[in-house]
Amino acid sequence: MCDENQLARWARQSLNRRTFGAGALATAAAACTSMDGAAESAADAPTLVESTVSFRTPDGVMDGFFVHPGEGSHPGVIFWPDVAGLRESKRQMARRLAGEGYAVLVINPYYRDVEGQQYADFASFAADNGFQKVRPWRQRLDSAAVGSDAKAAASWLFGQAAVDSSRGIGTEGYCMGGPFTVWSVAADQRIRAAASFHGGGLVRDADTSPHKMLRGDAHYLIAIAQDDDAEAPTHKDTLRMAMREAGATAKVDVYTGDHGWCVPDSPAYAPEAAERAYADKLALYRAAL
Repeated sequence: MCDENQLARWARQSLNRRTFGAGALATAAAACTSMDGAAESAADAPTLVESTVSFRTPDGVMDGFFVHPGEGSHPGVIFWPDVAGLRESKRQMARRLAGEGYAVLVINPYYRDVEGQQYADFASFAADNGFQKVRPWRQRLDSAAVGSDAKAAASWLFGQAAVDSSRGIGTEGYCMGGPFTVWSVAADQRIRAAASFHGGGLVRDADTSPHKMLRGDAHYLIAIAQDDDAEAPTHKDTLRMAMREAGATAKVDVYTGDHGWCVPDSPAYAPEAAERAYADKLALYRAAL
């Protein structure tokens, strides 16, 4: 998983490539092309509507980024960012998913402490001692807090005209957001599908470990980074066993990318593996929502 030693290494890589931050946005835009790598034509691509939003939770006012097709109502998706929080690469990822026919809410997970975007990209986060800065914010995000946030987000989504409230909600998360997806499903019956990408801490000793909080009627995609699997090779088996025992519909697999491979502004971004993960996510949502 993403730890401070790994982050320090990424920071050095980012600083040694001064164009990394700017290039990340171009890469993110490229990631919004169609699955075969060709850009979608303007005629085929839906018109998207996006906005900065905020709404109350039991702990304050959550803010985020909301994007959806300009016409009709669509399944909602709660998007949990990685440790660097809400930023342009996450907006780009949300726009791509919205183009597939989903109404996507990218949460600011740190809203209890700060509002909106804190870092332009992952390079800025790494270079600015970001891990130490966000540590106290992250410590607030236990299973109870995440579950409460997920319920508030689901209720807000169901109140939007762009969201089809007759269908379930999906949730996806990256890095620290991976376990948040499982906690979200556990917290609210309206959330029916969870996709965790290079998620850290999915298997823990505590009773609130995500692998102990599965719902039998939900669908799960657990996409594990190859380096995370090398560090904890038994976790995938534990997760698979837990899914079977819960009776959940699940895919638990190791992908040929290192931690962060799905995120366009991550130094570990691996486009081919990211496309595979994206296709698997769409299959999950189409089956569950």
